[in-house]
Amino acid sequence: MSFVAEEIESQPVCWEQAVSLADAVEVLPETGERVAVVGCGTSLYMAMAYAALREEAGLGETDAFAASEFPYHRKYEKVVAICRSGTTTEVLTLLQRIDAPSVAVIGSSGTPIVDIADAVVCLDFADEKSVVQTRFATTALTMLRAHLARSVPSVLPADLVAQSEAAVVAPLPPGAVLRSQFTFLGAGWTNGIAHEAALKVREAAGAWTEAYPAMEYRHGPISVTDERSLTWFFGTPPGGLDEEVAATGALVSVSGLDPVADLIRAQRLAAAIAEAKGLNPDEPRNLTRSIILS
Repeated sequence: MSFVAEEIESQPVCWEQAVSLADAVEVLPETGERVAVVGCGTSLYMAMAYAALREEAGLGETDAFAASEFPYHRKYEKVVAICRSGTTTEVLTLLQRIDAPSVAVIGSSGTPIVDIADAVVCLDFADEKSVVQTRFATTALTMLRAHLARSVPSVLPADLVAQSEAAVVAPLPPGAVLRSQFTFLGAGWTNGIAHEAALKVREAAGAWTEAYPAMEYRHGPISVTDERSLTWFFGTPPGGLDEEVAATGALVSVSGLDPVADLIRAQRLAAAIAEAKGLNPDEPRNLTRSIILS
């Protein structure tokens, strides 16, 4: 079994720990603070999901940025950086430049970010051997959701851990591994989840993947969809859109699971496609575990 497969299967245990940890964390943004959330790659997409969730919950204006694209002219009361490795150059550079108080959500305490950020939340129980992120990202987002749920309980389903257990064993869409074009669709906070699902399939399997806000899919992207495609909705599809997609011949996935639990199924799909193509998901082409620029 690959490291990726083992780490995908371990997510329910990690999420349970993350929910418990959130009860004791006091350094994350408080209600009403103007917040920026930053990351790179997978961490950026978790930042997008968290930012949208926090703002939708009415807990404060929240923006998400790639660390390399941070608008230094804007003023924030707190900056949250999500960074598994604690060594990513763009994130470290940003934290050194900003004046606002910063919190780093990381996977390992023995890293340079600990000496730069003003506060740290370490999820070392969810750190990974893999280049491709799975459990760290979803655990970080689960911890952040659980922290939001202290103020707005509906942000975190009470049965989320049980849903993650179901997602680890739930069947993938029949014939999904044999498709050659994959589109992931979200709305609101699940846009970040859709982008992350596309990234997983792209990284692990080198496949043709795309991600869009669901209502934007009609505005051009649906033109590439045919019997070779899989179109995956996170959350409930907009009225009639799933039927329009099915009419193209594409395979359609609508699970009914919480979107982050459903992301586990997309991670499993990425690993399954890689294996079907004879690829090792632990050794994605042209990628390393952390991006450190000279």
